[in-house]
Amino acid sequence: TRILVVTDGILLRKLQADPFLEDVAAICFDEFHERSLDGDLALALCLDLQEGLRNDLRLLAMSATLDGAAVAGLMEAQTLESTGRSFPVEIIHRNRKPEERIELAVTAAVLEEITTSDSGDILVFLPGQGEIERTASRHEERLPEHVDLHRLYGAISHRAQDAALERGAQGRRKVVLSSAIAETSLTIADIRVVVDAGRARRARFDPGSGMSRLVTERVSRAEATQRAGRAGRVAAGDCYTLWTKGEDGALPAFPPAEIEAADLAPLALELAQWGTDDLAFLTPPPAGTLAEARRLLVALGALDGAHRITQHGRAIAALPLQPRLAHMLLTAGKAAAPLAALLAGRDPLRGAPVD
Repeated sequence: TRILVVTDGILLRKLQADPFLEDVAAICFDEFHERSLDGDLALALCLDLQEGLRNDLRLLAMSATLDGAAVAGLMEAQTLESTGRSFPVEIIHRNRKPEERIELAVTAAVLEEITTSDSGDILVFLPGQGEIERTASRHEERLPEHVDLHRLYGAISHRAQDAALERGAQGRRKVVLSSAIAETSLTIADIRVVVDAGRARRARFDPGSGMSRLVTERVSRAEATQRAGRAGRVAAGDCYTLWTKGEDGALPAFPPAEIEAADLAPLALELAQWGTDDLAFLTPPPAGTLAEARRLLVALGALDGAHRITQHGRAIAALPLQPRLAHMLLTAGKAAAPLAALLAGRDPLRGAPVD
């Protein structure tokens, strides 16, 4: 028996290349609550395969915060629940005034905890890199000498990430300023206190520009519960939330699925390559956004007038790029590769001087 650990995107490529998955007995979708576009599509394709050709294919979805009943209903599957081991966490609400910057409110909460308690490390949830760096600049001048400050987000070096995750030295206390990466994907030793700024950064597709942009939104109740639980992994802990108890009811139950706000051109191309869009999605793609995506693919020559995939469309689908960029690369040739790489990747000028 072989166990392959792959991303959702690699699973999609495997499904499109081998729609029968003859060498696969079971597929496990881990961290399904993240509701990525590729993850939702891969599950829909696997359910279609299971229903039509492979009734012996076993499917399993695992999640920490998702509405399990909805997923079980879609999959017509049993639900198994494991509560795990956790310790009680006291929720301490701190009202942040609308005009008060997140960095100031977080700094006040962290300093209060450090001056009133001396047990356990502190994990702070902030929306993203900008807030983390601004908060760090404020903390570095105010923290006692026995407290170590760490940053944790996707763009920092592996060495810095490892330092944030490792157990702190004896007699020292650690403060970790983190993005949502520490919400479910990573576990940090000895965390006893969580400070939750109550914000999450999500990608939203802008049809006007044809690109996605990041917006800052309030966290969902599921995300807030998951974050608070990080304080109760090793012992009883505390969670400071930068909103009032009365605001809890206004939080959405779950974060939005990516399929609700993303560019659906990659999804439309995958559906055309699969040969049908009559699939069972946990969250159906918005009809208007999907229609706009198909109009774009027709304009690029990836689909014909009947929305069937063309040879050019198959060439686009074979490249690990957004359809616009893949079309540019195929049309302009190798000379366009550096531009495609720059547009598809992270900011190539991050950290460089403004000039």
